[in-house]
Amino acid sequence: MVDSEGTPETSRRRHVARLALFVGLLAVLFYLVTVRQVIDVDRVRALVASTGPLAPLTYVVVSALLGAVLVPGPLLAAASGFLFGPLVGTFVTLGATVGTAMIASLAGRRAGRDSARGLLGPRRSERIDGLIARGGLWAVVGQRFVPGISDALASYAFGAFGVPLWQMAVGAFIGSAPRAFVYTAVGASIGEFSAPLAYSAIAVWCVTAVLGTFAAHRGWRSWRAGRTGAGEP
Repeated sequence: MVDSEGTPETSRRRHVARLALFVGLLAVLFYLVTVRQVIDVDRVRALVASTGPLAPLTYVVVSALLGAVLVPGPLLAAASGFLFGPLVGTFVTLGATVGTAMIASLAGRRAGRDSARGLLGPRRSERIDGLIARGGLWAVVGQRFVPGISDALASYAFGAFGVPLWQMAVGAFIGSAPRAFVYTAVGASIGEFSAPLAYSAIAVWCVTAVLGTFAAHRGWRSWRAGRTGAGEP
């Protein structure tokens, strides 16, 4: 006699409940940080500035943690530019971005990977593993170019689907470089009152957004064509 606790339906419900709890936690974080704005970025910036020569390293760590709890990346990058200027600030922003990607990916993997695989089943899980092995790195890079998608939320999702940590780190560094410059330069231009720097940032953002949208469209068409060719609904 099989214990009802071990039935496939019970296991499925447990996976669904775990994923729902994880998504609910992210939704609460998003509401508190983005809507209620419980974290004062200006206060964080002042605290970091008070650490003197260690301020860039301090900001990398603090910004990585804040990004992982869904503080908007553009705000953090702009603060980096305001504090450290466009050159140093861009590298600080990139370091923080990679840190956020790794933290969020690890959390997503720990909280949701087993449940996601349990719901997908062995066959689909093996297919996802194959896709990740062939193009996981470039999926992370491509996501960073698409406008309007939260990098932190995407990193949680990538982690839940099992994207390796090294792909997250390298992909975040490569894919985030243009936007890291854009938002950091905007913050620096505010501090330095530099119109040319702001115009350069806007131009880079426009090019990145166009390339990202085009790549996302092509990726979607290729994915749909692959599913149709395989005879999937």
